[in-house]
Amino acid sequence: MLGMLSGAWRYRYFIVSSIQTELRTKFIRSRLGGLWMILNPLAQVLIFAFVLSAVLSAKLQGIDNRYAYAIYLMSGTLGWSLFAEIVNRCLTLFIDNGNILKKLAFPKIALPLVVIGSALVNNLLLLVAVLVIFGVLGHVPGLALLWLPLLMVVAIVLGVGLGLLFGVLNVFLRDIGQVVPVMMQFLYWFTPIVYMVNIIPEQYRAWLVLNPLIPLVTAYQDVLLYNRMPEWSGLGTTFLVGLLLSAFSLVLFRKASPEMVDQL
Repeated sequence: MLGMLSGAWRYRYFIVSSIQTELRTKFIRSRLGGLWMILNPLAQVLIFAFVLSAVLSAKLQGIDNRYAYAIYLMSGTLGWSLFAEIVNRCLTLFIDNGNILKKLAFPKIALPLVVIGSALVNNLLLLVAVLVIFGVLGHVPGLALLWLPLLMVVAIVLGVGLGLLFGVLNVFLRDIGQVVPVMMQFLYWFTPIVYMVNIIPEQYRAWLVLNPLIPLVTAYQDVLLYNRMPEWSGLGTTFLVGLLLSAFSLVLFRKASPEMVDQL
């Protein structure tokens, strides 16, 4: 594992250059350029806010803003989008870059790092857009915003742990590529992003502890909506789960790397 990390450090300029090239390509290929990075999640937020705000906004306690539900929705979406982009891109990462892996000699761990860098830039652009919209809606986050970098680290670690695991397995079992998107949809609706936890019947709330994303999304909502410090007990568990998944995925990745090129 240390060998992979040292190899990534030696190729750090290659990684940074790849991130820059990928982002530059997104800006060049369309007239809207980088706006497409943030339009999709924002459009989803606006649709849900328009359709469901009349039903759910009255249940959002402690916020006087008439657009409280839209703010709640954008806060949770920000955390989910970083995690989901890393998982979804890592899922087909090695398959999509099969030709590069066969022709060029470089540490394969560089590819997930490029994904992380690109996803982080996209998420920061989305954050800027969300903060602008918050200002328009009359909601200004406070000093609790300083906790966001740590929350992003938790989202990245959890996303890499799952994404790298699925990406390696997808090379050998292509059905994984069909199952994971369905699983991600289920996970999205099993996480209180569109709805509030208090609308779930008591007898079903015990199942929520099985979802490590809930403390993460709740922490984003605490910071951006309620301007309060995240609850670190649940968030620490999520971070630990992410670390264990990442460690396991890296070990699996290192052992499977020689065979992956043959499969591709």
